[in-house]
Amino acid sequence: MKTRTFFAAMSLGLLAACAQMTPLEAVQNTHVRKAAQNARTRSDHDALTKYFEDKAKEMHSKGEEQKKLLEHYEQKSYLYGRQAQDLESRTSALVRKYEEIERASIKEATAHRHMAKEAADTEGRLVDNASQTRPQHN
Repeated sequence: MKTRTFFAAMSLGLLAACAQMTPLEAVQNTHVRKAAQNARTRSDHDALTKYFEDKAKEMHSKGEEQKKLLEHYEQKSYLYGRQAQDLESRTSALVRKYEEIERASIKEATAHRHMAKEAADTEGRLVDNASQTRPQHN
């Protein structure tokens, strides 16, 4: 029973520690980078704001999950023998990584929210100027 528990916890820890970017995430990251570079309108920036806010929420939940796992490793280190320190350090590194990505995503969302406001102001001024320069027909 102890062996089964050990291997289950070990495999879970290794999966969490090896949580790299999947090919799909890498492609999405490229698409997001291009979308951010090409964003011009308010709706473009609003979509990017939503994406980065969702990413921040996802990273927050993953970080909380890893914190619980880290707490478990710290409280029950005797269950993991020599690997306990490795599991703790890997999980701690993941927590830091997720928190860093969360902060960066929040920063990006804030920047795009600001750019969306500026784009809306610019679009509003363009509409106002266009309506003022049209000749009035009586």
